[in-house]
Amino acid sequence: MSKINKILVGTNNKGKFSEIVDLLPKNIEKVSPNELNIGSPEETGKTYLENSELKANFFCQQSKMITISDDSGLEVDCLDGKPGIFSARWATDHGSFYNASLEILKRVDAFNKDKKLKNNNAKFVCALTIQWPDGKKYSEVGSIDGEITKIKGENGFGYDPIFIPRGFSETFAEMKYADKLAMDHRNIAFKKLKKKIKNYF
Repeated sequence: MSKINKILVGTNNKGKFSEIVDLLPKNIEKVSPNELNIGSPEETGKTYLENSELKANFFCQQSKMITISDDSGLEVDCLDGKPGIFSARWATDHGSFYNASLEILKRVDAFNKDKKLKNNNAKFVCALTIQWPDGKKYSEVGSIDGEITKIKGENGFGYDPIFIPRGFSETFAEMKYADKLAMDHRNIAFKKLKKKIKNYF
């Protein structure tokens, strides 16, 4: 069993790239698709797992390198789990994650209007897949529960400013980067994945 000494972090999202790099062992060389002029595939999967495997396969085939890719999203209870796997596409459709966050807040407020019991429940979900050029792959899914709140904080990326993890009072965007990384959905998925691939590190 050969150890991993170099890996392609299969995403063109700078925030995701940084988080995945920081989750991986420091002694491994990390490469971005940008360095190899590789674009992103169309995400045609119906689940986070399908999309993470689709992306890992695409970047692995393009680079001929061991690749790790993720697919993640925000699921809001009262919006029937939306935006879910379409989280990034909502941001594109609305012009930015900030605008998409405003749209989510508007819909949640409309749902909760005149209700005694407000439902602001939400969760972040992440699927991570690592794939070798010979087709071998491992995948895991992680999630973290919390609730939607008004936009707060300057850190993080995506929908971090409107999500407070359960048991905390700050949004992901208000937390220090290291504190958020230590608990978020990507870390939870990686810890589960690491159990399967620890012998490769």
